Amino acid sequence: MPEIERADAPDLLRDKDFRSLWAGQTASQLGEHASLVVLPLIAVLTLHVDAGQLGVLRAVGQAPLLLLSLFIGAWVDRWRARTVMVLADLGRALALAGAAVATLAGGPVLPALLVVAFLVGTLSVFFDVAYQALLVRMLRRDQLLRGNSAIEGTRSAAQIGGPALGGALVSLLSAPVAAVSNALLFAVSFVAIARIGHREPPHADPPGRVWRRIHEGVRFVAGHRTLRAVCLASAAFQCSFAAVMTAYLLFVTRDLHLSGGAAGVALAAAGPGALAGSLLAARLPGRFGYGVVLVCAAAIGDGVLLLVPALHGPPTVTLPLLVAVNVVSGAFGQLVNVTVMAVRQAVTPDRMQGRVSATITFAGMGLTPAGSLLGGLLAGELGPRTAILVAGAGMLLSPVVMLLSPLARLGRQLPAPVPTD
Repeated sequence: MPEIERADAPDLLRDKDFRSLWAGQTASQLGEHASLVVLPLIAVLTLHVDAGQLGVLRAVGQAPLLLLSLFIGAWVDRWRARTVMVLADLGRALALAGAAVATLAGGPVLPALLVVAFLVGTLSVFFDVAYQALLVRMLRRDQLLRGNSAIEGTRSAAQIGGPALGGALVSLLSAPVAAVSNALLFAVSFVAIARIGHREPPHADPPGRVWRRIHEGVRFVAGHRTLRAVCLASAAFQCSFAAVMTAYLLFVTRDLHLSGGAAGVALAAAGPGALAGSLLAARLPGRFGYGVVLVCAAAIGDGVLLLVPALHGPPTVTLPLLVAVNVVSGAFGQLVNVTVMAVRQAVTPDRMQGRVSATITFAGMGLTPAGSLLGGLLAGELGPRTAILVAGAGMLLSPVVMLLSPLARLGRQLPAPVPTD
């Protein structure tokens, strides 16, 4: 019996396989978020690209999330998650090393960066879907919440520190050395994940065509009341949040007259809040119940943003208040993320973890571009202050969906998975 099956939930850190997964995932997330800054900065500082070219580069790196996530979910369910993760790390390290070589060699560097951005984005989706599946296959059900809390906490830290690290690498080092340094983070993740001793059994379900497997995953989510609620709540939140952020950036700079740096400080405050939310997620659901925590945390985390349009005054007054709002929003938003992920993993059969994760990601993130466009339209027609109120009210659809679904009735124990044919 693997060591992780003998460990109690509070003793996950004593298990070497979980420590390896945690270390590898942390290094991978740092590398992933650093690359979101390293590649664009190389293009700006080395190639002197214009705004349109930079937008294309960023869009190419983000495209796999929408174009390939459903396919990747189907593929991950056919393979061992650990194998997917080490190959994704190796591929990203080689791709960034290729960017360094292309920068040194000169020639058509921008096309090479576009290829690298797409490869890194695609392999990052593979890694992110696979690590969620591996976590379920390694841990007992009563360990899922603590495991997710630990891993999501470091993921939040990487989202804060990764871009800063990427900017520092490009600023302090030459562009090729920055790319290689970024690649080393994926190499560290490769070594850590490769040390995991847990061996997953091969999946018994027949291969089938990829479209059939995607359809099976989408149908399973649509037919499962709890997962359907998660999907709808995620879609409502992501679309409305994208609209809020578009109007928010206009509001804080034009109406509140904050500088770009001050606006960045306000937004960055969500990071420490998210770390606090990860810690809360390890304890609150077991004390108050998963349903109560999900509905209340979503209502508080989403509702607090409705306070933003009420702000008036000089930056010395509004900036601290914006920081406080974003800390609260980040904390309760992360509490929802960790808790709902544990619920999703618990109710999903092992053989469908990848497809369910990818389906919910696709449904949530797929509406983000529409939300951004909606936010810009509302801000143009109604003004940024009113646009934040309208879009923020839309965010409250997420806790309403949870309240009217089986999610609200969850107790202090995670639900059992539903068997599939």
